[in-house]
Amino acid sequence: MKLHTIVIGSGIAGLNFALNAAAYGKVLIVTKKRTANSSTNRAQGGIAAVLDKTDDIKQHVHDTMVAGAHHNKKSAVEFMVKHSTDAIMKLIEIGVPFATDEHGKLLLTKEGGHGKRRIAFVGDYTGRDIESALVKQATQHPNITIWEYTFAIDLLVKNEKCYGVQVIHNDQTINLFAANTVLATGGVGQVYRYTTNPIISTGDGIGMGLRVGLKTRDMEFIQFHPTALKVGGRTKFLLSEALRGEGAYLCNKKGHRFMLKKHPLAELAPRDIVAREVFQQDLEGGAFLDLRHLNKKDIKLRFPTIYQKCKSYGLDLTKNLIPISPAAHYHCGGLITNLHGETNIEGLYAFGEVTWTGVHGANRLASNSLLEALVFSNQILKKAKSRRLPSKLPHFNKLTYKKPNSTSWQKLRRMRTQLQNILWENVGILRTPQGLTHALKQIQALQTKLPISKTLNVPEKENENMLLTAEAIIKAALKRKKSLGGHQIDPDLK
Repeated sequence: MKLHTIVIGSGIAGLNFALNAAAYGKVLIVTKKRTANSSTNRAQGGIAAVLDKTDDIKQHVHDTMVAGAHHNKKSAVEFMVKHSTDAIMKLIEIGVPFATDEHGKLLLTKEGGHGKRRIAFVGDYTGRDIESALVKQATQHPNITIWEYTFAIDLLVKNEKCYGVQVIHNDQTINLFAANTVLATGGVGQVYRYTTNPIISTGDGIGMGLRVGLKTRDMEFIQFHPTALKVGGRTKFLLSEALRGEGAYLCNKKGHRFMLKKHPLAELAPRDIVAREVFQQDLEGGAFLDLRHLNKKDIKLRFPTIYQKCKSYGLDLTKNLIPISPAAHYHCGGLITNLHGETNIEGLYAFGEVTWTGVHGANRLASNSLLEALVFSNQILKKAKSRRLPSKLPHFNKLTYKKPNSTSWQKLRRMRTQLQNILWENVGILRTPQGLTHALKQIQALQTKLPISKTLNVPEKENENMLLTAEAIIKAALKRKKSLGGHQIDPDLK
């Protein structure tokens, strides 16, 4: 099969780029589960942009740089924020029903690190509505085809040129060829024991990229969301930062607001700071989200999905202290791209969380992720528009797909659990040089246990991608000797 563009991933970045590319030729989107099964679909808070007359580009850039510990690439931040208003207008045009007042003016909320209310939202699951609108556009476009339950194995690269991707589709291995190939595979959260990410976030884009020589940057900066519901010793689901934006407190087991003395913004300090404090309070007896002082009717109207989710665990947002703990949430580093999504391999692009554009620095500012995915995937270069496959293509071998039996599946499952525990215990919110060194040895030992065969299957390849991703995170963390943003080194911690 020969195409103009292949997009790997069906979150906001992949869908948006597909819609842009479809104006110039046939586009195929491949996604490993259902189209809507992405991190975009889980995004609760909203999308940040300059949308109010009291706000401006300079202030949004400033807040992004402060949250990122000034490790950001400022030109990329300015580019993103400059295009933020247009990005929101585009979403409104395709039918995203952002909340408005009775006069049709956008309602805006506030999250950690923001000096202004600048986050447009739809209820308490904004990503779901953005995803739904983009999916509708994509499925109705005559130039776009979507293959669900299709797993991308490896990029087809020779002599620094990308010709497409090899996939598993309908239990068969297929080589797909395209003039342009796009990685929009999302995050890496599943390398950790506790994460807000969907089960599909196994670092596949990072793994595929590393195998063909793509360069990475800032892999050590993992953002842990401070407030995931904790029940029975495990985190269950994300509790949006917008809850704190609307006035929720963070309390310890004594009912004291522990953030008041830790940062001038208290509960709305940048996420890395809040996550470390919640983590510490959790170790000392518990950390809680407190909304009991807020208007009960307003809470139920503003956060209906979160309210019902908590009710399913026997907790009432308006009456109970809600137990919380941090969970791995967002990868601030990734595959290096320029402002147009270009990688160091010709014909290969990347957008969204899989990339390093430089906008997030050492810690992402809340609700900038959907904005980054949208703004950068709006770019399609003239050479990408006009690129065509050569008449004669290089030969690429294909391995045979073989579904794993129960024994091999159990071994792969145990390996994955080991990996997740290693990362959580040694490469988490607080890190030590000794713990990182120990983790690297353990991960490399697991890599030697990966099966080597002439057949392949999805869980085996996912484990390979997770191990490659974990190794890259640890190696980057070992190189950074001092604490910065989401990378906190404590040489005295035992």
